Parts: sequence; structure tokens; C-alpha cells
Amino acid sequence: MKSLKIYLILLGLTISQLVHAEPKSPNWPKIYADKLFQLTEIMVTDVASPPVAARIYAYATLASYLTIQEQGVKFKHLSLLGGTYLAQNSWSTPNASLKSPEFAAIIAMLQVGEAIMPSGYLLKERQEEWISEALKAKIISKKELQVHLEYGTEIAKSVMEIAKKDGYLQLSTLTRYTPSQGEGFWYPTPPAYIAAVEPEWKTIKPFFIEDLAAYKPTPMAPFNLTEGSSFHTQLMEVYTVTQELTEEQKLIANFWDCNPFMVDFSGHMAIGIKKISPGGHWMGITGIAAEKQQLSFAETAYVHALVGLTLHDAFISCWQAKYETNRIRPETVINQKMDQRWRPLLQTPPFPEYTSGHSVISRASAIVLTGYFGDNFEFIDSSETYFGLPERPFKSFLLASEEAAISRLYGGIHFRDAIDEGVKQGEKIGKMIWERTK
Repeated sequence: MKSLKIYLILLGLTISQLVHAEPKSPNWPKIYADKLFQLTEIMVTDVASPPVAARIYAYATLASYLTIQEQGVKFKHLSLLGGTYLAQNSWSTPNASLKSPEFAAIIAMLQVGEAIMPSGYLLKERQEEWISEALKAKIISKKELQVHLEYGTEIAKSVMEIAKKDGYLQLSTLTRYTPSQGEGFWYPTPPAYIAAVEPEWKTIKPFFIEDLAAYKPTPMAPFNLTEGSSFHTQLMEVYTVTQELTEEQKLIANFWDCNPFMVDFSGHMAIGIKKISPGGHWMGITGIAAEKQQLSFAETAYVHALVGLTLHDAFISCWQAKYETNRIRPETVINQKMDQRWRPLLQTPPFPEYTSGHSVISRASAIVLTGYFGDNFEFIDSSETYFGLPERPFKSFLLASEEAAISRLYGGIHFRDAIDEGVKQGEKIGKMIWERTK
């Protein structure tokens, strides 16, 4: 009987501890990544081009970071995060002290997504879902809800005012792009022969880069089909490598494909294949790293904004190089000069070849992520599982960026110098941004 009394007392104490235990804190990195992926899903639906997707990520993640920062989180100051462009803009900050600036930050991110994307209205339902989730989890109360919504809305509006000044709205007024005439110049590629994508993207304002000329790649190998020339050697490399691919090389190429313009044909019907953008892949990696480190919400918001702004600037620099060189794609020259039946493993994206966008943006992202999380940060990249591809483990961000770069050779869509010089271009951009923010 005495043993039973002791047992009941201990049981009572255990129940009491459970009842009065602190509620489990939210897994903010996972919540943040999940909510950001809701924007990614809309981008896939809209077939957002790689540079446009990067712009969306930049402003949406900036809104979430500004919301948390303006609530007094002493983590990183805006002047370090935004560079010259943001410093030239000002906005009024709502005067409120929030119980959950995290809740308001996600609202701001979703509202920027709603405002900035053609199908952004689909995010209205996602905002309602987030409100229900937050109330159920007691992140906020019904009494506190309105002030949080108003705060997030005001931040989102301020960020969209900044976005209106970056030159995007003026793109449609610029002279229409026409492919250059003559050998060696880019021309639309099969199977859909899509017109050139974002040829005037160099006119968009970067966040950090103050002089685009400082980040131009070294000159590419000139078009020359003479045996032994640099261009011919690289051309033969693409032709040979793609016919001798191992299963691992094919997997690597497909894992990093990230071509939102991929089209399949069934008879006379063209079917778009849903794929994430290159920037979306690196935002996914950022979320994976944040959750592995169990970052605070402020740190999670900061590192996503940092990568988002880095992607934005890297694409502007890369797209300037692409449309200043207007270089032909391997598929076009091989079909014209060597083998009409040859097709690359990956579908050729609809823009000029030099430099490789994956090489530039992957290296720039990897540099800032390495600066933030450290060298040899091991992670399992599950960014592509949603699109039916298996996870891949990496021992560091830099190794992941190297694989992303070489995947373009395996895929048959880039020459070697576009890959190598793209890596150098991205490294220079990434190092500049990290030095300015660290």
C-alpha cells in the first residue's frame, strides 16, 4: 500500500509538470521555409524566369527581415544588408510593439508575394491558413491579430514601393530584342524555340553592385570552328562528354536542371514541365541549413534575405554578360555544323550561353552561405524532392556549387569557359557582398 501511495504521488507530480510545462517553441526555420515555398509554388505556376524569380525572392525575404528588424531585433542593421539601393529609399515604420513579430514577418512576406506575382492572389488563402495556424498554436491571440496584420501589411507596402523604383516596370517600354545575325550568335533553340528571356535585365537596379562593369567576366573564346581553336576544342568536349555520360553524371545534370521553361510534346500539344528555378534551389538549401542549425527566426529571416539579394544581383550581372556576348548554344552549332540528330541531355534554356547562370548564382550563394555557416557545412539537399528527384548529400556549399556548375556541361547546354568564368564571376560577387555584410 505504501508503494502504491508513493507511485500515485510521483504520477501526480509528473502530470502537474506536464500541465504546467512551457509550450514547445515553434520550429521557426521550418515554418519560414514552408511559407517561402508557397511563393515558389506560385512562381512555378507562373513560369517565372530565373532572374524574375530571384527578384521575387529578394523583395519577399527582405520584407520578412525588415519586419523583424524594425521590431528591435539587434542582429544586423539594414544599412549592411541593403547596400546603396536600399539606403537611397526610406519608409515610415509602423509604431507598434508586437507579441509575435515572427507572425507579422511571414504575413509581410506572403503579401509581397501576392503583390509582386501575376498569380499572387493565390496567396490570399495561404495567409488565411497562416492566421489559423498561428491562432491554434497560440503564437498570437484573436485580440492581438489585427495589429499584427496591419504591421505586416505596412511593411509589405513599403517594400513594394521600393520595388517599383528598380526598373522592372519599365522593361516593357524598352526596344524589343532581335537576335544578332551571323555565325556564332544565339538563336532560339528546340523544341519550343522560345524567344529570348529578359534581354534588358541589366537595367534592373542591383542591391549591392554599384558598377556592373567591375563584375564582367573575361572575354569568351571567339567563335572559330578551326580544329585546335579554343572554341572548337570546347565544342568537341560538349559533343563527346554528352555521349559518354555515366549514370551519376546524368543524375547530377537532372538534379541541377532547374529549367522553368522545359516543354514536352505529345503530338501537336506542348506540355510545360514544372521545375524550380535555380534561385529557388538555393533558397531551398538556405532553408535546409537554417533548420539544421536551428537558427532563431531573426537569423533565419536575415540569411534568407541575404541569399535572396545575392541571387538578385548575381542574375543582373550574369544577364548583362549573356546579352552583351549573345553567344550561340552548343545545340545550335552542333546541329548546324556536325550532327543534326544530336540533342543535349537537358533542354536548352531560352537565352544566350555566356556566362553560365548556374555557375554565377550558385557560386555567389555558396560564398555567402559559407561565410555565414562556415566551411565544410554538411547538408542533405532535398530541394528537388517535390519535383520527383532524390536527395543529394554535400560536404559543403562550395562543393554543391561546383557540382551545379559542371552539371551544365553534362547537360550539354554550356561550354567549358562559360562554366569556369561564371564561377569566377559569382565568386567575385559573393565575396564583395559577404565583405560588406559580415
